[in-house]
Amino acid sequence: MSPGLLNEWRNEWRLRRGTAAYVESLLKDPEPDDLTWLSSLATSGDDDRARWELRYARRALGVLVAQRDSMDDRTGAEVAHALSGEMHRDRHVATDMINVAERQFNERLTVYRDVLTTRRPDEGTGTRLGRALLRLSGSPGDPGTESAQRAGEILVRYLGEANDALRKAFGTVSLPDDLPPSAVRPGRH
Repeated sequence: MSPGLLNEWRNEWRLRRGTAAYVESLLKDPEPDDLTWLSSLATSGDDDRARWELRYARRALGVLVAQRDSMDDRTGAEVAHALSGEMHRDRHVATDMINVAERQFNERLTVYRDVLTTRRPDEGTGTRLGRALLRLSGSPGDPGTESAQRAGEILVRYLGEANDALRKAFGTVSLPDDLPPSAVRPGRH
């Protein structure tokens, strides 16, 4: 086997192994306190809906972190693909509801991406993420700043956990500001 082919195989293996470990971290269920709080505030006591909103949020933010912060430009796509496969195997999703679950997830992915890529001088990202979570969860009307901040704290924690899991699965990025991640070969950073 040529050295180039061997290196390519190793890189693919690292990407797949890292992706599997990272996606596993995104499948974690929400904390009971977070679930209870969201259920009482936004889903009219529907714990199942609150659980799914928090699951969707963790997974969507995890995909966005992988797309934004990974060392390899392919990582985000690999994570999204692996997460889709997990959704198809998820015992919590009825077989006839997989398309609905995917559509709901993609809607949330779009909303959270918009929040993370849009700047507003009057409100921080955490609070805007919180407002998005509460809106998606069915909160009637304006949830108020305190509730939006509490919801935002949950999602900012998810972002931090995703970043930690990404570094653990793939390593730490250290690049000059003018160099894209795709310009670095794995193992040479």
